[in-house]
Amino acid sequence: MGSPSEPSGLPVEPYKVKVVERIRLPSREEREAALVRAGYNLFNLTSDEVYIDLLTDSGTSAMSDRQWAGLMVGDETYAGSRNYARFESVVRELTGFPEVIPAHQGRAAENLLFSLLVHPGTFVPNNMHFDTTRTHVMRNGGAAVNLAVAEAYRPSDLSPFKGNVDLAKLSALLEREGREKVPLVVVTLTNNTGGGQPVSLANLTAVAALCREHRVPLYLDMCRWAENAYFVREREEGQSHRSIREIGRSLFDLADGATMSAKKDGLVNIGGFVATRDPKLAERLREQLIVFEGFPTYGGLARRDLEAVAIGLVEATDLDYLAHRVGQVRYLAAQLEAGGVPFLKPPGGHGIYLDVRAFLPHLGKSDLPGQALAVELYREGAVRSVEVGSIMFGDGEGASDGALELVRLAIPRRVYTVSHLDYVARTVLAVHARRASVRGFEMTYVPERLRHFTARFRPR
Repeated sequence: MGSPSEPSGLPVEPYKVKVVERIRLPSREEREAALVRAGYNLFNLTSDEVYIDLLTDSGTSAMSDRQWAGLMVGDETYAGSRNYARFESVVRELTGFPEVIPAHQGRAAENLLFSLLVHPGTFVPNNMHFDTTRTHVMRNGGAAVNLAVAEAYRPSDLSPFKGNVDLAKLSALLEREGREKVPLVVVTLTNNTGGGQPVSLANLTAVAALCREHRVPLYLDMCRWAENAYFVREREEGQSHRSIREIGRSLFDLADGATMSAKKDGLVNIGGFVATRDPKLAERLREQLIVFEGFPTYGGLARRDLEAVAIGLVEATDLDYLAHRVGQVRYLAAQLEAGGVPFLKPPGGHGIYLDVRAFLPHLGKSDLPGQALAVELYREGAVRSVEVGSIMFGDGEGASDGALELVRLAIPRRVYTVSHLDYVARTVLAVHARRASVRGFEMTYVPERLRHFTARFRPR
């Protein structure tokens, strides 16, 4: 019958709390001192300095009782663990990909795949590359090309599938460069860089047809595939009667393989994999795996973690869980909307993306307005978020080539309650009320790659 809803419209949690972790709100003086110590980079804060942590939804989920129980049946055999057999069986059943290569997280899976397929002078199209994906392409000499539809770059546009690929642009790239220069096409489900926006089944079907026409393999970044399938079920004609697993399988059947950070829709704190239909590529991937990650039946993970991944992948397909998951994002969005806070619409599957340019119109790009807003949210309420824009991606190479400047409030899965979300809303609204006083920043330390992780800043 589905989950009942509170008067707010947010579905009631389809779980109850069994273990709690204490959190503490640091004083304003403590927060200010923490910012100075951290060089105004929120990645440098300690967990004890953060009250509500919305930095990422990756690896921050609360595991279920079944997952914790699964840890206790870990078979830590170096080769041929029964936990790997269970993990492999679940991935094969959900995706249909016969070759499954574990890795300790998504960026490790990307490293394995891209180091074999991407070479200098090649082009890798995606709807929008996220940070590690883009970096792995560039590190191997390739060009990361963003080809999302035009609506993806308009924060107030309410189009239901803003994660879709621009088919005309993809076709033109494939015609111009050919199989020799395009080793693979990647589609990210959901589109994290562009606000957690979904890709429609119809669009992915058309992308797959173009790839087949040009004999270019299609790979999915499937870390939030269950959330994407939920939106397909809700928004795409003819899909409302189908289960999440059925829709997911329709998406996977269009692709030649996938990479996954199981730290998202695997509901675990560590883990990932590469899956493919190509047995020869799988052999090469396993050779790479042994060098960088570990034996092919554990891939850099404790075998008990593989068991937790296998359980979490199935739990993430539960419709009640997904309704609550997406409902939390919408609940927060409704409060911000009522207060006039600009954010990317419609709200996506895993968080709110504040529209920085509309939020802080008095700050220019050189003022690093995304970082300024993220710092101010922490200063106001010890809420940690992350800039997704010109710092994360670099000048002229960011979210849609700098067209978006966002701050992401990523909501961990099965972690925070309604009262926590209410607190986040009050914090954002308080900053919005005094937005004209927010100052810009400049960088004092600029790493060569993935600079948002370790850069340091100072106020202007």
